[in-house]
Amino acid sequence: MGVTPLIWIITIAITIAFFVFEFFAHVRKPHEPSIAESARWSAFYIGLALLFGVGIGVFSGWTFGGEYFAGYLTEKALSIDNLFVFLIIMTGFAVPKIYQQKVLMIGIVIALIMRGAFIAVGAALIENFSWIFYIFGALLLFLAYRQAFAHGESDPANGRFMTFVRRVLPVSEKYNDDKLTVRKNGKRFVTPMLLVIIAIGFIDLVFAVDSIPAIYGLTNEAYIVFTANAFALMGLRQLYFLIGGLLERLVYLAQGLAVILAFIGVKLVFHALHVNELPFINGGEPLLWVPEIPIWFSLLFIAATVAVATFLSLRKTRNDDKKKERETFEGEKVIHAPED
Repeated sequence: MGVTPLIWIITIAITIAFFVFEFFAHVRKPHEPSIAESARWSAFYIGLALLFGVGIGVFSGWTFGGEYFAGYLTEKALSIDNLFVFLIIMTGFAVPKIYQQKVLMIGIVIALIMRGAFIAVGAALIENFSWIFYIFGALLLFLAYRQAFAHGESDPANGRFMTFVRRVLPVSEKYNDDKLTVRKNGKRFVTPMLLVIIAIGFIDLVFAVDSIPAIYGLTNEAYIVFTANAFALMGLRQLYFLIGGLLERLVYLAQGLAVILAFIGVKLVFHALHVNELPFINGGEPLLWVPEIPIWFSLLFIAATVAVATFLSLRKTRNDDKKKERETFEGEKVIHAPED
């Protein structure tokens, strides 16, 4: 793709500038954003991401453009799943709504830093060890299984990791505005706000393990991996407040993501076989008869999976609501029925 160090520096500088702007323009003063504000900024960031993808297609070729769009769509879907876990954490810690923006902002910045580190490591591994695709593929297949069958079974706010943190750190019972620590009777305590940030940071680490192998299954270009992740995280804070109620209705999101991760896992294994260098597989020679899944098919498959998962989720929750209303109505009829 031919990305120069100067382009990298400019891209990282602009990314940092966006998050600095976000903090001073929206997060510094605690408030609960309105639906109109959230919708406006969500549309802006999504439009910016799409425009950037068109720019890649025009200036670097539509093969790279397709890889970017497939990567962005995958990372956005994974980020929405990340939001669902953020919602569980916020609820578990009873974070006041006016402080949720700050928590989300810090969590998103932590996610970007962690993913940046994983991107650098992944690029180095791919550059030097082609067999890493086997490991990435196997990891994604395992994560797909976990995503499909173990999603939502634990409470991140009260898991083993947070229990350990509470045992190590002295924690105050109440929030003190948005402060991270507070002094009581001459002793320093951490507030629940700091625990929330620690929990979100830990969850970000877990999601980075899902995210980076997934997008490296769609492109080998570290620049595309980074920009797709950055744009997927931009506007995530506004999206949280825009679709907060909708998150609980996406009941099949985990299964949809499991299908996407499994698909990319298979794609990675196929690619690993196609460039094979392991001596105990086909004598160390590539298996050229193994098909390479084209990026256009990956993009269509991912988009269709997200659309189907969303449609089925909303249909199920709508039917469940109608069933609940009908049962409530019939129950009231029984209660108010005249006695013989």
